[in-house]
Amino acid sequence: MQLKIVETSLRDGHQSLLATRMTTEEILSIVPELDKAGFHALEVWGGATFDACLRFLNEDPWERLRLIKALAPNTKLQMLFRGQNILGYRHYADDIVDKFVQKSIENGIDIIRVFDALNDIRNLKSAVDATKKYGGHCQIALCYTTSPVHTVDYYVNLAKEIEHMGADSLCIKDMAGILLPNDAYELITRLKQNTKLPINLHSHATAGIMEQTYMRAIEAGVDIIDTALSPLSGGTSQPSTEAFQYVLANTEHDPKLKIKYLDQAAAKLTLIKDRYLASGVLNPKALTTNPSILKYQVPGGMLSNLMSQLKEQNAMGDYEEVLKEIPVVRKDMGYPPLVTPLSQMVGTQAVMNVMTGERYKLVPKEIKEYLKGLYGKAPAAVNEIVLAKIIGDEKI
Repeated sequence: MQLKIVETSLRDGHQSLLATRMTTEEILSIVPELDKAGFHALEVWGGATFDACLRFLNEDPWERLRLIKALAPNTKLQMLFRGQNILGYRHYADDIVDKFVQKSIENGIDIIRVFDALNDIRNLKSAVDATKKYGGHCQIALCYTTSPVHTVDYYVNLAKEIEHMGADSLCIKDMAGILLPNDAYELITRLKQNTKLPINLHSHATAGIMEQTYMRAIEAGVDIIDTALSPLSGGTSQPSTEAFQYVLANTEHDPKLKIKYLDQAAAKLTLIKDRYLASGVLNPKALTTNPSILKYQVPGGMLSNLMSQLKEQNAMGDYEEVLKEIPVVRKDMGYPPLVTPLSQMVGTQAVMNVMTGERYKLVPKEIKEYLKGLYGKAPAAVNEIVLAKIIGDEKI
């Protein structure tokens, strides 16, 4: 079976390594080559790109999407959509979700990958219904993490619910890059046995294991993998696109990507990457292999933003302590998967705990709202002592 590849450098690649700072002009410079390369899809929008365009780049994200579409007539465009959060950090009304999906498809998006940070099906419904209503391909993601409650059976049952909702395909969203090779084989095998949906594996190279995990996933019959063009691959980003084309060439899984166009795009992207490295936006730490991530479970985008946050406060010396604090906060919160917006919330709380020297002395309002159930149902029980300290007698 031929493997399909989604190229992520124009969205998650630079979100994970460059804090989503690539400009529209830089992105457009490599779209024509990527469009000719033979990808299943280009991930170009959603995630943090919308926020970054408005907050940091003074750009119109809708115009970015339209311009990319005009330069990519041969390849489907894909976006990441945060369920009821849309592309923001709180829940929005159903009619706003519906309109945003409509406009995303009208302006060029073909595939919408929808996820909820808590894997709460209720938070997916509006986005899924709207994607189907306006003729988009709806890929529903299950956010992969490990904890006492996140078992293979948990994910199989979740996948059955996702299929029942009307998904066109299923994504295993391993945002922290912690899916071990044999665990991937077991999970994909079980999902294939229990659903008929095509399966897309998304992960990160942070821990140095993802090439092996992808290969085991391919053996298990995964249909699609996410990779990034070599200049923006590795570290907290995805494994290299070119590497997988070379490894799988002339096999039954050959993606049949055109190396000539990949090389041309990579040459341009290398110049862009070098500028961000020289300016300090690209932190060399984000490019290193960090197996300890298997313990801390911190996603790539969260890592680069965490580094940026600590650097701004002249507190990079606290980096390791903050990493150690993250799993403590996550356990207290009932083991939420560390993906937007929960990753930012847990990360910020961990920073506050370390900086103040006392756990939960300062608590962001988002954490309070999460503990009140405003973001959905926590996967496991919340620490009662922490709950009492933060919420007290307030109504939940």
